[in-house]
Amino acid sequence: MRTDPRALRFGAALTTVILALVLVTGSAWLLAAQAVVFALGTIGRSPYSLLFKALVKSAPKETEDARPPRFAQAVGLVFAVAGLAGYAAGITPLAMVATAAALLAAFLNAAFGFCLGCEMYLLIRRLLPAAKMEVSQ
Repeated sequence: MRTDPRALRFGAALTTVILALVLVTGSAWLLAAQAVVFALGTIGRSPYSLLFKALVKSAPKETEDARPPRFAQAVGLVFAVAGLAGYAAGITPLAMVATAAALLAAFLNAAFGFCLGCEMYLLIRRLLPAAKMEVSQ
């Protein structure tokens, strides 16, 4: 499956705003909403992408493989859940650090087009075949 990289950056920009608001307000509810967005993004149903498609009618000049961005959404979900666990347990520093880490990754994508989760996906894909070969030898 292919995806529009412009939609990914748009989603990253909205995620950056939402996560910054979480850090400013300390709202676990807002973080929970973002966690739902991350979860939907892992299956290719991000509300942010749907909003982008409603606003932008032009076809993309190029597309990219959807697997790395979906993996990145899963990584964002892990950080959001860690942040929610911090809020639920009353460990505010955990909530803030987890949220800040997700915010940093979203900002890098929104501002520079650098998807940290996508790069992790590609690195893991490169390492897994090498690990399988070493085990079989």
